[in-house]
Amino acid sequence: MSSARLPRDLHPVAWWVWAIGLAVAASSTTNPLVLLTVVAVASLVVFARRSEQPWARAFRLYVLVAVVIVVMRVLFRVLLGGGVGGGHVLLDLPEVPLPDWVLGLRLLGPVTRESVLAGLYDGLRLGAVVVCVGAANALANPKRLLRSVPAALHEVGTALVVAVTVLPQLAESARRVRAAQALRAGDERRTGRLRRQLVPVLEDALDRSLQLAAGMDTRGYGRAGTATPAERRVTGALMLTGLCGVCVGTYAVLDTSVPRLLGTPMLVLGVAAAVAGLLSAGRRVGRTRYRPDPWRWPEFAVMASGIATGAVLHWVSEHQLVVAYPDLASFPQVTLVALLGSLVGLLAAVAAPEPRPVTS
Repeated sequence: MSSARLPRDLHPVAWWVWAIGLAVAASSTTNPLVLLTVVAVASLVVFARRSEQPWARAFRLYVLVAVVIVVMRVLFRVLLGGGVGGGHVLLDLPEVPLPDWVLGLRLLGPVTRESVLAGLYDGLRLGAVVVCVGAANALANPKRLLRSVPAALHEVGTALVVAVTVLPQLAESARRVRAAQALRAGDERRTGRLRRQLVPVLEDALDRSLQLAAGMDTRGYGRAGTATPAERRVTGALMLTGLCGVCVGTYAVLDTSVPRLLGTPMLVLGVAAAVAGLLSAGRRVGRTRYRPDPWRWPEFAVMASGIATGAVLHWVSEHQLVVAYPDLASFPQVTLVALLGSLVGLLAAVAAPEPRPVTS
């Protein structure tokens, strides 16, 4: 067996690139058939290649959040003007009168099939993006991911530790608290069980993340002691200029009424300033890595599958509008290109090696 196929943890950046590709694909369409296919691909890859580590159990939390998003999106359509735009009325609810200054909103009223489907499609798109992000969190080791961050981000390393590890730790904390609560008597009401479990779970997850951040700070992670005040000001100015340029350029590219001078040139200027700031900050960090994660052909194959999925569905959104954004009055259509583009992400489960078993 090749050394690349031996049980090991795939590079976390490869999993994140794959998941971002799937998220781009999901954001490029409102077709429920394509979105459900993308969700199924992400779920199958997670079930096939996730490890037994605590963060791998967080995937169900993301799926639950996605379901809540879909339900809330449809519910808001029903509550806030389900009959706007006309269509086939499914439920004729009494409309609650609102003041005149509330323009464009209505409370209850007739609920049409088209409005409910529009809320369902939008909710599915956002929910699919959430599931893709959850797949990355379930597959990628968050601690190994932080080892792979660029040198310029070492100064915010401890903050990244807390941000990345809180949600994956929730699954492990919930399991620990649930096991501890089962050993003692207490309030058996549903609200009582929720109160006894929610606070300890949140507290335990945050404490574990803060302890990891404190340990990394004690070992010097994220410190750049050789930086002078002038160097810090220059780096901060470059990063702030880059952020403003990227924001203005992105807005100008998306809004066709804005002069073209504020579009691509500002976006390029912002990216150049941000890159210069990152390089300036990275030169001051002299950190070495112990046993850096290798890049082998499975990593490139996993990334290629995710990028291909995003690229194909982005092409579909521009050249097959009927498929990418189906009409609410008819059943959604799907072409072979869109279906195969969604299924390309499954190659990650074949290319990635089995995860390293957990040793007790």
